[in-house]
Amino acid sequence: MTAPTRRALAVSPTRQAQDAARALADAYDWVAEDRAEMIVALGGDGFMLQTLHRQLERPGVPLPVFGMNLGTVGFLMNDWQVFGLDARLSGSKAFKVTPLRMVATTAVGERVTLPAINEVSLLRETRETAKLEVTLNDRVVLPELVCDGILAATPAGSTAYNFSAQGPILPLGSSLIALTPISAFRPRRWRGAILPDKARIGLRVLEPQKRPVSAVADQREV
Repeated sequence: MTAPTRRALAVSPTRQAQDAARALADAYDWVAEDRAEMIVALGGDGFMLQTLHRQLERPGVPLPVFGMNLGTVGFLMNDWQVFGLDARLSGSKAFKVTPLRMVATTAVGERVTLPAINEVSLLRETRETAKLEVTLNDRVVLPELVCDGILAATPAGSTAYNFSAQGPILPLGSSLIALTPISAFRPRRWRGAILPDKARIGLRVLEPQKRPVSAVADQREV
């Protein structure tokens, strides 16, 4: 891709990221985000996730984001360095991130819709295990899943909570979703599934008064 000339910085509040931003500000020209063609994000995977969500919520077409790792893991990030930025941007390979769309109905009947770049998860709220009915494209595939929770992860999110729950790592750019149970008790041998990203996954909470769960889209909880 051609390196955009109008670039904006998005910077994590950590000291390391702030120091890096000052070094980049001395070496290159930058514009305000509302005038930019591209965002350069400095931070970790969590900050990258926040930056991508901000792009989803802005009017118009989301801007591409080039991340440089100044956090811990940096799965979604490139290595940090000051020099050679134009060449790095020109030689970078773009991956399209397709967010999941969570539509949740609360216990009082409120309907909430949220995007998720990493994962959508249902998590038990008490010491009682969750009991869930799982449907795929409106067909019941698991009448009762007894577990601590379940999550659906994108390729970008497959190395995060999904991987900790022993779910598969999906290639970036693949049109797949990992559906992964969290500490499943029954069925004992069910370890989840890899599904096409067009699949419609339904999760119905059984015994919601006794076994309440929360629904989480990335960092936003219902």
